[in-house]
Amino acid sequence: MKQVLIEDFPAWRTQARELIQAGVEPSQVHFVDGKSGQPLLFDEPAQDQPKPEATKVPAEFLKLASVAAQYRDPDRWDLLYSVLHRLTNGEPYLLKIDVDSDIRRLRLMEKAIRRDIHKMHAFVRFRKIELEGDAEYIAWHRPDHYIVRAATPFFARRFGNMRWAILTPDESAYWDGAELIFGPGAPRDAAPDDDGLEDLWRTYYASIFNPARINLRAMRAEMPVRHWATLPEAQIISNLTREAGFRVQTMIKDQAPSALPWVPQQATLQALREAAIRCEGCELHKCATQVVFGAGPEGARVVLVGEQPGDEEDLAGSPFVGPAGRLLSRALEEAEVDRSALYVTNAVKHFKFIERGKRRIHAKPGGIEISACRPWLEAELEAVKPELVVCLGATAAQSLMGRDFRVTRDRGQFQPHRWAKQIMATIHPSALLRMPEPDRREQEYRLFVHDLALIRPYMQT
Repeated sequence: MKQVLIEDFPAWRTQARELIQAGVEPSQVHFVDGKSGQPLLFDEPAQDQPKPEATKVPAEFLKLASVAAQYRDPDRWDLLYSVLHRLTNGEPYLLKIDVDSDIRRLRLMEKAIRRDIHKMHAFVRFRKIELEGDAEYIAWHRPDHYIVRAATPFFARRFGNMRWAILTPDESAYWDGAELIFGPGAPRDAAPDDDGLEDLWRTYYASIFNPARINLRAMRAEMPVRHWATLPEAQIISNLTREAGFRVQTMIKDQAPSALPWVPQQATLQALREAAIRCEGCELHKCATQVVFGAGPEGARVVLVGEQPGDEEDLAGSPFVGPAGRLLSRALEEAEVDRSALYVTNAVKHFKFIERGKRRIHAKPGGIEISACRPWLEAELEAVKPELVVCLGATAAQSLMGRDFRVTRDRGQFQPHRWAKQIMATIHPSALLRMPEPDRREQEYRLFVHDLALIRPYMQT
């Protein structure tokens, strides 16, 4: 049997090409893993050798082979040659047969390599050192496979403005700010500790640690214990897990209010309306007369979303029945849109107000109330499944399209949305009622009617 010494993938590729062209069977050759790793930068360069004629090989195989070549198994070269021989000797579609034992093994090797690269990206922790007056950073990591050259360009991109070195038992990488340089491997004690930087990292890790999601078995699977020696946060995991129960209770106590616990899943509008009566998702339910849920047909093609119910809506239990609602009905009629075919609702379901004597003055809902009530609005939209959502005013628009949305800038413009094919915004009719100048109020009213007229095409079946 012929034995061939192999140090890296390019060397294997050259030798394999020659052997394939010479008709050598896989059983007649054994590749010896020369260095059990990737080549070192400081080796003497190999002498130029005449290149054999090209052998047509699927590009997919070369890509797969270059990844599998990083797998820590001395038999990987023999496996690659066996697959290459089969591909070039009557099995050109071999890579498509996932149940083939050789192909399955290569796929598993590829998956292991990609996972190991991901682990290196996640678990490398740099220590700060002083070298000739300049700050540098050093890290030590023990990968499962020969992945240093494949994994370290990530760090060059992410930490390109600082000089660093990553040491591993097989090979080390150094970034000088412009170029990656590879050299021999190094033992664990070659990377010094930096207590200051690690204390800072431990403090940060403790602050983001979520005890409600703790699963020690899953944690050990994603963060193998063999890497804990180089992870500063691993030193505090045991304390954090012991405190998990207390921290979960604290999180529950401090969590933002939400109506979600009261919202039934995949319910009809009627079921949602009945469930909303009992909602205590935010503080507004304590002062409002009742919840004011949406109104309209469940199969409505268009949904109008306002801000919150007003005084009359709170007393009547129906949306848009007060002064703003009456103005809306008038504008819809002029725009030739049938209000009875629309589903009309609000971003917030309870009336927020300030008492002044016997009067209840509208108070704009805050972000906490809007966020707490969003599950109701989303459940309504899920039940109706409209073609178009029209947001009346900034509160409704920002609730569904984000805080950066500006009605004055983006009104009347259509865009796709997760809850409808299209979404559009215009002003809230109450804004027209607050305008003191008659000429401006009339001008803005005409623009409002124009915006509502854009609804008509969506009303057609």
